Amino acid sequence: MDLDLVRTFVSVADLGQFQEAATDLGVTQQAVSKRIAALERALGVRLFVRVAARGVRLTLDGQAFLPHAREMLAVEERAIASVRPGHRALRIDPVSRRIAPGLLLRDFHQAHPEVALDVVTLLDASAAVEAVQDGTLDATFRAVRDKLPSDLNHVRIIDDELQLLVGPTHPLASARRLSPSELVGHRIWMPGNTPGTEWAAYYDEFAAAFDLTIDTIGPNFGTEALLDALAESADLATIAGDAPRLIWPEHYDLRLIPLRDPTPVYPHSVIWRRDNPHPSLRVFFDYIASVQVNRTDRDAWTPTWTKKPQR
Repeated sequence: MDLDLVRTFVSVADLGQFQEAATDLGVTQQAVSKRIAALERALGVRLFVRVAARGVRLTLDGQAFLPHAREMLAVEERAIASVRPGHRALRIDPVSRRIAPGLLLRDFHQAHPEVALDVVTLLDASAAVEAVQDGTLDATFRAVRDKLPSDLNHVRIIDDELQLLVGPTHPLASARRLSPSELVGHRIWMPGNTPGTEWAAYYDEFAAAFDLTIDTIGPNFGTEALLDALAESADLATIAGDAPRLIWPEHYDLRLIPLRDPTPVYPHSVIWRRDNPHPSLRVFFDYIASVQVNRTDRDAWTPTWTKKPQR
């Protein structure tokens, strides 16, 4: 439906005269008459009847249509505001709601409910960086491997300490802590760790550094299917972050075992456009600066391409 017709209808209903509506809309009275006639033809009903000199009032059908017409215009305003720079919600990509950046965003929202937040998850790092560049994303969390375009800025804010996740019958299930070298010979299964992604680059170097075998073979049916497999297996293991939002049935009895000496950490950086004018972006960065971000002080291992954290 043509919203110009709807807008004209609402103006006439509010002002009670075609001429007043024409002045309000900046068009001629003839244009208002044509728009109302077109809307009545589209709806198949009469919306106004004439009263007194040049005045009109709503018919019963017009009265029924008016609240819906107002809502249509309100929806239009909300749709425009959702993409208007400086007016739309702050749009941030944490990659996944289950991992450390996703939990940080949840905490930010709880601390600042007045900030409208739009959480978008993009697996493709290149697409996320391009979205930040063109302004459709305000920020993204990534492990920065390559030099970023000059109009982007980044700061490393979360070092997510990695842990081994195994089922109760796995040979390492009773360990209180493990070094990465103690994982040699054990099958670490990470389906969905797609070649060419930042995740694959990290775990490829991690495996090479400690002579580990990381198996990415097999279809990726999601986190729940992976947890099912771990609970039933005596030889499968996987790697998880320190703050994953993983939930499994109690009888699975899965074990999260810290990795130490050294502690492998996944380095999450936040990337944003230097000239981004969104007023809530500063609120977000002030919040990050005010909280104790999960950055390890342990003897940490990171890939050679990792940027040093900025403190």
